[in-house]
Amino acid sequence: MLVIGHRGAMGHAPENTLESIQAALDLGVDWIEIDVYAVDSEIVVIHDNVLMRTTNGFGRVMKQKLDYLRSLDAGNGQKIPLLSEVIELIDGKVGLNVELKGPNTAEPVINFLDNQLPDHWDKDKILLSSFEHVQLEEAKRLNPTYKRAPLFWKNKIDHDYVVNELEAIAVNPWLPTVTQKMVDDAHAHNLQVLVYTVSKPEDIEKMRSFGVDGIFTNYPDRV
Repeated sequence: MLVIGHRGAMGHAPENTLESIQAALDLGVDWIEIDVYAVDSEIVVIHDNVLMRTTNGFGRVMKQKLDYLRSLDAGNGQKIPLLSEVIELIDGKVGLNVELKGPNTAEPVINFLDNQLPDHWDKDKILLSSFEHVQLEEAKRLNPTYKRAPLFWKNKIDHDYVVNELEAIAVNPWLPTVTQKMVDDAHAHNLQVLVYTVSKPEDIEKMRSFGVDGIFTNYPDRV
């Protein structure tokens, strides 16, 4: 069962910061998950589309200038990172799941990966995910090399669409919706099951008993 650090290791450090990502690396994760938006020709790493919860700033992320975003405190004196900084810190040591959060994020992310991903990175160690499945369709159109995994909340998983249209390698469902049948059905379609967000010890063991392929967790050390 893969251990995927959720926004780094956000149970131990401010989410989606370099500090959180370093904490996840130190705890021995297999993968790290981050969230991205495209702003001023850069890819910034932040979860919400507004700034107030995770930073000392105000307003919508995509309405701001990059200089303003980079001036903010994202917790413990950390800046909102750039995708390039995350890539440099991870340095190919673990996999990176990039969740496309902002609208029209697929193209700038694919352009970044095509032109700035270091040569020593294994492209199989990049996974693109999104709740907006049309973004994954766009990512596939632009460069099908990068693996894809659609996120699901309460909506039913359409395995035929996931397999045939998205050509995805996994589905990422919400913990409360996961059943043994869901896992078995996905596996029957040759899809991995990567479950978010699993942090309680009893839920970790439950997902292990279901045979899921990986979990996103705020506390990698508990796994």
